Amino acid sequence: MPETLRATSEQQFAGELEALARADDRPRPPNWKLSPWAVSTYLLGGALGSSTEITPKYIGNRRIIEIAVATLATDRALLLLGVPGTAKTWVSEHLAAAISGDSTLLVQGTAGTAEEAVRYGWNYARLLAEGPSSRALVPSPIMRAMQAGKIARVEELTRIPSDVQDAMITNLSEKALQIPELNEQIQAIKGFNVIATANDRDRGVNELSSALKRRFNTVVLPLPESADEEVRIVQRRCEALGRALELPAEPPALDEIRRVVVIFRELRDGKSTDGKTKLKSPSSTLSTAEAISVINSGQALAAHFGDAKMCAGDLAAGLTGAVIKDPVQDRIVWQEYLEAVVKERPGWKDLYRACREIL
Repeated sequence: MPETLRATSEQQFAGELEALARADDRPRPPNWKLSPWAVSTYLLGGALGSSTEITPKYIGNRRIIEIAVATLATDRALLLLGVPGTAKTWVSEHLAAAISGDSTLLVQGTAGTAEEAVRYGWNYARLLAEGPSSRALVPSPIMRAMQAGKIARVEELTRIPSDVQDAMITNLSEKALQIPELNEQIQAIKGFNVIATANDRDRGVNELSSALKRRFNTVVLPLPESADEEVRIVQRRCEALGRALELPAEPPALDEIRRVVVIFRELRDGKSTDGKTKLKSPSSTLSTAEAISVINSGQALAAHFGDAKMCAGDLAAGLTGAVIKDPVQDRIVWQEYLEAVVKERPGWKDLYRACREIL
């Protein structure tokens, strides 16, 4: 069987989930694979006895994850809110994997998402041949989650048109889905819930109605508090991605990761780390996810076009592409930052030269 490019969370961390299930003797909500304590341990990591170590999937405030897990143990849906790159999708996938053992019941929100994606559709060949029937019905991921008592995921909720968003209200409040064409009602099995994600930086989003907001408990995922915390996140994810992609390169050096993280944090904050230099911020988000992408791209360059050891020249293209989204204004911001900060910082001359060569 061909090897998949990206395994789901429940496949990738099957060993950890099985170990937690064996050791978990705490009460579990109906249809949950693990107890709330075990789910939070799976997300946050920790030692499981003397033989098993659970790797952390989320590095940050423990209470945030505990609130999210506790929400899903009630009849309230969960909305993970934050700027792009704060691991909202990552957390929602792992929560679904740990709770339901299935993270694939997903609705990807876009401006073109139709009502069928959150309710149901029809197999039109059968519909024309047989008329409305259960065999002609095509269930949405949310409908399948209701029938199986599992977690459904809705990505980028605020990108979905408002009328489609509001089609979810009955699902969340009544825990039921009406099918008037069949004069039937699908009632949710215990264990059903919804995890939605949304960010507050995108332009042109569709605000949630107050009726829909009331059906969610909102948990805000913040950017990492410190540079050290952000470095640990980037290091772990890049090492995992390097193994998954089988890149023949050395693990990224901690010093190179720290340089990328420092650059992103300074440009986000609009000032240098020592506070002495005020900086303009670019239009790009410069999130932790983008820092991971820059390092991963540098690894690929080092592996296939270098000596397998990532250097400043491997980072320069990724950094420039991450910062410059607006070819006019962002280019000016990046040039000023290179001259005012990177050029003058001890030990960063190689990065300065590599970035200037690309501009």
